[in-house]
Amino acid sequence: MFVWSKLSASKWLDAWEDRFHGNPNFVLHVIKGGKSVRVEVFCATKSEGEAIAKQFGGTVRKLSSDWKNASPVIPPPLKVRDALVVTQLSSAKDLKQLAKDHPGRDIISIPPEMAFGTGDHATTSTCLRFLVDIGRSREAGWSCADLGSGSGLLAIAAKKLGAGETFACDYDPFAVTVAERNFERNGTPGIEAKELDILKWKPRKKYDVVLANIFSTVLIQAFPVIIKTLKPKGEIVLSGILASQAWDVFTAAASHGLGFPEVVKKGKWVTARGGWMNDLTA
Repeated sequence: MFVWSKLSASKWLDAWEDRFHGNPNFVLHVIKGGKSVRVEVFCATKSEGEAIAKQFGGTVRKLSSDWKNASPVIPPPLKVRDALVVTQLSSAKDLKQLAKDHPGRDIISIPPEMAFGTGDHATTSTCLRFLVDIGRSREAGWSCADLGSGSGLLAIAAKKLGAGETFACDYDPFAVTVAERNFERNGTPGIEAKELDILKWKPRKKYDVVLANIFSTVLIQAFPVIIKTLKPKGEIVLSGILASQAWDVFTAAASHGLGFPEVVKKGKWVTARGGWMNDLTA
C-alpha cells in the first residue's frame, strides 16, 4: 500500500475536491488553523502514486497496512431522467444486473480513476440532465464537443443520446487516456479525443452542442475560443461554476453573444443551458 500526499493552501480546497471527486481512495485533511490542507490518495502500487506526483508534485510513501484487502465503497448508480444509468461498477455481471434492473435505459460505466467525472458530482449530474433534454429535442446525428472532458462521461452520454460526430478534449494527458478507455468500455469508440489547452486551441469545426464543464476562471478566459466552436442555432451547457462566480461568468458570456435562460443551482455549484442570444430572442 502506498499513499501520495501534498500540502496545499486552503483556497484550493474546492479544486482538489473536484479533481479527485469519485475516487474512493481520496482523503482531504484541513490542517489546524484552516490555512492549509493535506491532500492524500491511497494507491495499490507505487507507480500509481508517482503518476499523480508527476502531475501535481507532492510525495509518495509506502504504508504498512493491508489496503489491498479493503473494499472501496461504491455509491449507488445515478439515474438520469428515464434515459441513463451511470455507475462506477465495471464487471460484466454487475452491468448485466443493472441493465435488467433498469430496462430501457443506457448503462454507462465510469470506474473511479484519476480523471474527474464519475457522474455523482452536482456539476456532472446536472449536465447529464440537460444533455438528455437536448438529445430529445434534436434529430439523431447532432454533433457535440465536450470541452474539459475528464473521464469522457459527457461525450459518452451524448453518443448514447443520439449524437453523431463527437469530440472530447482535456488539457490533462492522463484524463485523455482514461476517457479513451471509457469510450471502448461503453461501446462508443468513435469519439475523437485530444489533449489540448483550450486557451491556446484554434478550433476548425463547429458543433451543434458544446459542453464545457470547466472552472469559472478558465471559462471566462476561454469564451473567445468557445464561441468559435458553436454553430448557429447551437446549444451550450456550462458547468463547473461556483455560485459566487456565476455572475462574472454570465456577464463574460453575454459580452460574446451567449445567453443562458436555464440555470440550475445545486449546493454551491451552478450549471446553465443556453445558446446565441440572437437565436434565443428570435
